[in-house]
Formats: sequence, structure tokens, C-alpha cells
Amino acid sequence: MAVQIVSDFYNLFPNKLTLVFTIGSIVLVAVGNALFRRYKYVQRCSKVPGPPTQIPLFGSASEFVLPPEQIMPHAYELYQKYNKSSIIRIWIGSQPWFLLGGAESVEVVLSSNKIIDKGPEYDFIHPWLATGLLTSTGQKWHQRRKLLTPTFHFKILEDFVQVFNEQSVVLVQRLNEKVGQDFDVFPYITLCTLDVICETAMGRNVDAQSNKDSEYVKAVYNMGHIIQARQTRPWLQPDWLFRLFPLGSEQKRCLSILHGFTDEVIRERKNEHKLRKAQQQKKTETTPNGEDDFISKKPRLAFLDLLIEASQDGKVLSDLDIREEVDTFMFEGHDTTAAAINWSLLLIGNHPEVQEQINEELSRVFGDSDRPVTMTDLSELKYLECCIKEALRLYPSVPFFSRILMEDVAACGYVLPAGASVVAMSYVIHRDPKYFPEPESFKPERFFPENIIGRHPYAYVPFSAGPRNCIGQKFALMEEKIILASVLRRFHVKALDKPSDVPIVTELILRPLDGIRLRLTLKKST
Repeated sequence: MAVQIVSDFYNLFPNKLTLVFTIGSIVLVAVGNALFRRYKYVQRCSKVPGPPTQIPLFGSASEFVLPPEQIMPHAYELYQKYNKSSIIRIWIGSQPWFLLGGAESVEVVLSSNKIIDKGPEYDFIHPWLATGLLTSTGQKWHQRRKLLTPTFHFKILEDFVQVFNEQSVVLVQRLNEKVGQDFDVFPYITLCTLDVICETAMGRNVDAQSNKDSEYVKAVYNMGHIIQARQTRPWLQPDWLFRLFPLGSEQKRCLSILHGFTDEVIRERKNEHKLRKAQQQKKTETTPNGEDDFISKKPRLAFLDLLIEASQDGKVLSDLDIREEVDTFMFEGHDTTAAAINWSLLLIGNHPEVQEQINEELSRVFGDSDRPVTMTDLSELKYLECCIKEALRLYPSVPFFSRILMEDVAACGYVLPAGASVVAMSYVIHRDPKYFPEPESFKPERFFPENIIGRHPYAYVPFSAGPRNCIGQKFALMEEKIILASVLRRFHVKALDKPSDVPIVTELILRPLDGIRLRLTLKKST
């Protein structure tokens, strides 16, 4: 083809000098047009205020060449410095990123049914989760969201209360060993939430709280570290280069464990599902009320069982489809919840007056009993829920989430061009003094019903918002309330550090750099 084109040009321009001049002119015009388009693109982006380019080719990325614990505070400072209409612009190399730090700007993006494509940093999650609900887009995402929404129905979530209570009992037993000592509570809570999500997502108890050295538990944590490393280290981002590093081999090993475990559980649960259906059919044929008898005795179902039922024997979901959704539940369902509980304990442990009000509510609901928490109890724990929501305001488990613009978008007086990345910064949005006066103060009363009236619906987005909001937010709040209630019914909590003295690390979730140090005191003997 190339030879033919040159031949045609030669026939058209038999004079070689004329040919060279013509080709050169065409190239110059093409390059000129490309440069002009790029110039106009940069001009449009630069209308949004933001830090200047400091190093050619790197843009303003050098602003974030910082220790991990300084990245989020620095982003907050930049936003305060350059913000004029809840949007600032930074350049990461040649790519513009628009940081949305206000309710008005983030509403434009999160409320859209078109702006649903996740940002490039999610690509590093694909080896583990493939394109499940978190990472998929377009028609696949719409279909999966519609299919999975019923699995988070209130009546189904009610079945998981028993799991939350059972694992909370184990947690309290382990914390009982630390009474009177100064210790980091973060790993204890995290192992508890990992046990919860394994049992609710897969119906498998991995006993993480008792066996933290299990291969599956270690693989879950190692994959989290690998994903974070790739997101923050440019030299690990190209796949071919990443595979040359030791982390590439470690990822391959972890994926073999994670996918192998999930595949094995899927096979086992599918066989159990077929057996239950056969038993149900047999009972229906032999007794008039056989089906009712079967339903009353059937085991508690996990999300995996619901996916198997929805798969219609592979017609709707293949085994690989089921695996990517189960793995997505695993990935999203333990670290985020653990972070919310840990930050809540830090804040409650710093505010004795808040803890006293929680104690009064717990006494009113439970008295002196040690009975499990019920669904009815959850609706009565209103003040505890306000404390959790306020903790999520100050320390949202996911401090930012990004989208890629597939077309131009108008927001707050600016036109954000197609191809740019937009980042909704919940950590910044939640500190807008217009909606949250004294934004750094821990005030659970902000979420009393009378104080929510009139607040912008996008001023508080710990679970994102709009069509791509977190499908499991009710599940998360139920789990957080039960675990916190279980801990606070047993112990008085004293935090050993002030929130302002606890450095935060912006990883996949918002973590404390050195954990959450507490001292527990028994409230009563058992």
C-alpha cells in the first residue's frame, strides 16, 4: 500500500524536488493542524484555574511528588488556593485533570447517565476484578447494575444481620485480650470485616480473625498493595514493564490464589444449589406443603447463591461473570467498611461527650443484655448512625473517584473538554464551610433530620451519588452499626491520638499512616 502511494505521487510529480516539497508541505500542514488543535485544547483547559506547569512534559504532576501522607492535605491546600467555582485544573503530563471539590460541580458529573466511564487508575484493578460492576461501563454496566440491585433488597440484607453479629462476637473476644493496653485497633477491625464479606459474599468462613496467616487472606492484602503501587509509580504502569518487576510475579501468584479460591467456591455452591433444587422438587412432589417446609429450613444464602440463581444456568451469567462480581464484592466490601469503623472509633474515642450519648442510646435499646442486634434495633440506633455519617464526612473511605469525559461537559461556567479526567474529591467536598460550618469539627448533630433539610444533595457523597453510587451502602451502614454497637456495649474507648495528629494516606481507601491507637476499658464484667 505504501509503495503504491509513493508510486502514485511520483507519477503525479515526476520531478523529485516537486515531490519532496509536496510531501513536506502536507506533513507540515498536518503537524501544524495538530499543534493548533492542541494549542486550542490547552487554552480551553487553562481557563480553569490551577497550578502552573512546572516541568515540561510532567505538567504540574511534580506538585504531588510527596510522601503519601502529604498528598491529600496538599490537594486540599491547592483547592483552597486556586478554587473560584468548585473546580481546579492540574496537568499530569499532557493529560488535564479537573478536581471537583464542590457540590455544584460534582453534581454535573455524578448525576449524569452518560459520564459513567471510570478513570484510568481503575485499569490496575482489572487483573483481579476484570470488568465487574465497579470497573465495567456502557451496556454491560447497565445490565449488571439492573441484575444485581435486587440482591441488596432489604429482606435479603436482613439475613446478613446474623453474620454481622457472629463476627462481632469474635471481634469482641479478641479485643477483650487487649483491655488496659495501648494497641492499634485497625488490623482487628479489618480482619473482622474480611470475615463478614467472605461469609456474606461467598458463604465461606475463612476465619480471618483467628487465622490471619491464611493464603487467601494474605493474597487479598497483597493485591491491595500491588494495585496501590501501580497507581502511584509510573514505571509500574505499563503491563510489559510491570511483569519484569518482582511485583509482577507476586501479582500472578496472588491472582492464582484469589481466582482459584473463588472458582472452587462457585463450583461447590453450584453443586449445592442443584442439590437444593432437587430436594425442593422432591418435597413438592411428596407433600402438599413441601415447598413451604423447604423454604423454612433452607440455609442462609450468600450473594454468590443469588448470582447463581440469576445466572439461569449460564444463560445470563457465566462462571467467569459470577467470579468477577463475587471478587468485586470482596474487594469493595471489607477495606472500605473497616476504614469507616476505625475512623469512627478514633473520633468517638476523642469525644467523651459523644461517647456518653452513644452509651445512653445503647442502654435505652439494649439495657444490660448481651443479646444480638436485630433489624429493629438498627432503626433505633439513630445517634450512632449520625456518628458514623459524620466520621464518613471527615474521613470518607473512598476519598476520590474519577471519570473520563467522552464529550464536552459544561460545569460552573467552564467547558470541560472530552478526553479529560474529572475527579470528584469527597474529602474536599465534605469540608465546604457553606454546608458544614467548622468543617474540621466532629459534630454528629449535623445529620439530625432537622439539620439535613435544605442541604445540597451532593454536598455529602461518601458512597458517591447518582447512577453509579455504591450499590452496597445499606449493607455497609448496617455492618458498621452492628460492629460499633457491639464494641461500644462492651468497652469504653479512649483514643490515644488526636485526629489532627494522625497522618492519613490516600491509597485505595483513606487509611491512617500508623494505625488507630486505642485503650479499652471494660464497661462491665461478663
